[in-house]
Amino acid sequence: MTFKNEQIIILLNLSKYGQKKDQSVKKLKNIFKNSNFHISVLQQFANTHSMRNEILNLLIENGIADDSYVEMLDYTIDLFESQGLGTEYYGYHNINHELEVTYVSLLAAKQKKIEITNEDIKYLYVAALFHDFDPQKSVDKPHEESVLKFISMDKKLLQLINAVDMDLEIIKVLILRTTYPWIGELKKNAEAQIKQCFDKSDLTKNNLIYQEHIMEMGQYLSVVDRVSGYALGDFVKSMEMAKMNAHALAWRPSLIIRSAVAYFEELLNKETDMIKSILKILPKEMRKNFFDTVLSFMKIRQQEITIQANYSYENLKLVPTIECMSTRKDPKFIKTLYEIFMELPTPLQFEKENFEESIKDPQIIINTLRLNNKNGEIVGFSKGGPLEKYRLREEIRDENYGIGNTVFLEPLALKMGYWGLKGGSEMRHMFIMQCHSMKYMYMTSFALRDVIRARIDKEQAEFVTLFDPERWDYYRIKI
Repeated sequence: MTFKNEQIIILLNLSKYGQKKDQSVKKLKNIFKNSNFHISVLQQFANTHSMRNEILNLLIENGIADDSYVEMLDYTIDLFESQGLGTEYYGYHNINHELEVTYVSLLAAKQKKIEITNEDIKYLYVAALFHDFDPQKSVDKPHEESVLKFISMDKKLLQLINAVDMDLEIIKVLILRTTYPWIGELKKNAEAQIKQCFDKSDLTKNNLIYQEHIMEMGQYLSVVDRVSGYALGDFVKSMEMAKMNAHALAWRPSLIIRSAVAYFEELLNKETDMIKSILKILPKEMRKNFFDTVLSFMKIRQQEITIQANYSYENLKLVPTIECMSTRKDPKFIKTLYEIFMELPTPLQFEKENFEESIKDPQIIINTLRLNNKNGEIVGFSKGGPLEKYRLREEIRDENYGIGNTVFLEPLALKMGYWGLKGGSEMRHMFIMQCHSMKYMYMTSFALRDVIRARIDKEQAEFVTLFDPERWDYYRIKI
């Protein structure tokens, strides 16, 4: 039995395993006990179909059996996938997130913070299903106003809502209350719209007690929205979610860990009672997943601060290094680069299947970033080669493709903690110098839109193809 990957991730539908889950994991680990592989069991659902089935099971448990609710679920899945927001969409707000929030909102409904009736559960279910559906979005984070516009105008959805005699205005309020962060102008605008919804609804316009209850339900849904994904998986999944969020929001990599820590600290400090109540009712494994994730992000953040302090105090230096072919053929060298490469968000992992061959290819340019000297630990690398060796996104039509005058620079790869210390820019500068010596006329690559704009004056950079909602665009510079 042979494998190429260094890490194996086993996806288990744990709700089907029950108490046998630990035995199954032990069997898997025993199978690979003589290998160097790491077994990571993600407590998530392997695919949309299995998550759909678990949601249906919870609907039945709560006495919600009308076919219209099932049709809403299937309609949601179809909508997300038809709009390119299915499982293949590399953004935080995809169909997986929508279904995870729906599942946990049903699973935790019996928490003790607020009393949620069977009628309330129906409203939470519909609001959770559609709370982030913004088909026209230009950035990953949905605009609640666009979501409300959609659910108010979509004939199919309105038909399903009317079939179960639900009040659309209450669904709107619950979605508006998931606005994040719930402060400042965002909160003020959401509250103004919420008041309009309450005034329109016959069920709420003269019932302040019911209005308060709906707002509490909205707060519950808002916390579930922020907890669910991190409770349904281990830290491997949580880190991937953080990368997806950063990539989709066009964040610089140096912000990923510090933003995650700030996110969890705010959640735990500002929503203390609600999150305690929700986590208490969830299965023990899900509670463990959530707190393991919080602690892991905090630990990595401590490591980042230590690295930055050492760099600031000049206790470590970052040394860009041109690597010779004999080094590039060393299996340990290739393994080190591959581990750093795998820290990149999935869309930035070019030539993953041919990684080892590309490292050994003399046409490929490779520089590394080492600690303190040219033989020190490798903490990053730059890599690229002739444009014609790469299969880029089909939307790209590069006029120089096939001419042989352009080199493509893959996204820079650095270990967590070393972003933002100028090592990446030094590697990129070295890469461009090598391209110049090899008589290339142009270099193309991907970068954040704001970064490219900043290079227009300095490097005469030009946009070739823009991509939304990622704002991670393809550009060209003249060497």
